[in-house]
Amino acid sequence: MGSCTLSSGGVCVILLALACCLTCACGAVKALYVLGDSQADVGNNNYLPQSVLKANFPHNGIDYPGGKPTGRFSNGYNFVDLVARSLGVPSPPPYRSIRSNELNSSVYLKSVNFASGGAGVSNLTNMGQCISFDEQIERDYYRVHEVLEEQLGMREAKAHLAKSLFVIAIGGNDIINHVLFSPVSELLRSRDEIVTELGETLKRQLQTLYDRGMRRLFFVGAAPLGCCPLIRQLSPTKECDAQANYMSTRYNDAAIVLLRDMSETHPDFTYSFFDTFTALLQSIRDPEAHGYKEVKAACCGLGDNNAMFLCSPASLYCENRTSYMFWDVVHPTQITVEKLMKIAFDGSAPLE
Repeated sequence: MGSCTLSSGGVCVILLALACCLTCACGAVKALYVLGDSQADVGNNNYLPQSVLKANFPHNGIDYPGGKPTGRFSNGYNFVDLVARSLGVPSPPPYRSIRSNELNSSVYLKSVNFASGGAGVSNLTNMGQCISFDEQIERDYYRVHEVLEEQLGMREAKAHLAKSLFVIAIGGNDIINHVLFSPVSELLRSRDEIVTELGETLKRQLQTLYDRGMRRLFFVGAAPLGCCPLIRQLSPTKECDAQANYMSTRYNDAAIVLLRDMSETHPDFTYSFFDTFTALLQSIRDPEAHGYKEVKAACCGLGDNNAMFLCSPASLYCENRTSYMFWDVVHPTQITVEKLMKIAFDGSAPLE
């Protein structure tokens, strides 16, 4: 089953093996509740009229069934779709598309996705362009939790949520924004200070979710963000940016400590942390061994290495999406998330 160990409190720790965590400690998953950023967004930003952070137009979705752009920042499926498929539950629809039915708790029993492209741990990240992580928790998920309790009763709602899986992917935008606006942002706070603040904020946010029923969590760690096309373009050599990668590793370390502390404080809390950083960095260092021909340039975009702007109808795009790691300036291709989720579910830890 791979690298899954169970503590005396029944907690899945270190670091991959989502399937192991779910099967050996938790039983079948009733539903998925997804929060986070554009990695996980399946169309919530489509419902934000003033936001420019959208993907509901070509060439996004070119490999999605029917070639349809849905709001996913991808050429096809994103990782949430693949988690749902592996667990045998429907891929959660965007909350903004179903909230008109919120008086019917059966809608919320089946899985809901609250994620919004551009969101960060900090409320200062992409302010006004997205549904912030705090808003996802305090407003949108709070309403779902409220409806479930009103219509099912507190005990049944609690039991349902305890058998559901919460999926969270957050933190990358906080790091990217800091790097893009450096060195100005460095005048205000150091990289370590920013990561410390992110960790403290994330602790509050995850505790709120625990208080409202979260008992099983799949947390997606930050990728090697310094190696994405957007950040590479900042370097004259187009190599990975050490500052961004340092912040990614520090953020992941903080998240792991936080999750471990939560599991010690709450023996009924089970988690799996996915080490995206290690898994992707291996492919970046040895692309051919992992089935890639291109790990520096984006498949869809404009300019040098297609690293200008998100994918749009005016963009050029690659023909062979299965040979590219990145779909656009920062988001992975469908084949990349397929490879990552295979690691997660097979439990095969990346080589050191």
